[in-house]
Amino acid sequence: MKNETKTIALDDLAVGDRYLSREFPLDTAKIKDFARSFDPQPFHLDEGVAAQSFFGGLAASGWHTAAITMRLMVESVPFADGLIGAGVEISWPRPTRPGDVLRAESAITGIVPSRSRPDRGIVTLQTDTFNQNGEPVQKLVSKLLVFRRAAD
Repeated sequence: MKNETKTIALDDLAVGDRYLSREFPLDTAKIKDFARSFDPQPFHLDEGVAAQSFFGGLAASGWHTAAITMRLMVESVPFADGLIGAGVEISWPRPTRPGDVLRAESAITGIVPSRSRPDRGIVTLQTDTFNQNGEPVQKLVSKLLVFRRAAD
């Protein structure tokens, strides 16, 4: 596992490198606050309505789970120039609930150096977000622009 300071360049990476995040606790207030601002649907805001919905109870917005995952990735994946997105695929295999404690596990699954711009490449990073029971709540496959270390 790698969790060094933010100095990792394209040259330092290998397929299979893994990064683990800290834990992030989620409660009802956080779920409702996010939903009020960004995804104001009843199953994210009202326990009674949520109990009668597809979710069978209050569920965090998938975008809330994605935002938490992004925070955890920024903290745990130490690419020198940050996490510069070039596209993602995302899925939510189960809802995130009040009381869940989330953590993210990221792994490099591909590295493609640029042919036209030798100072960079595209890294494919799969990040799985789990709850406290080890159940996946999100799968994110990101294409990230990563730069090589500057020549001295």
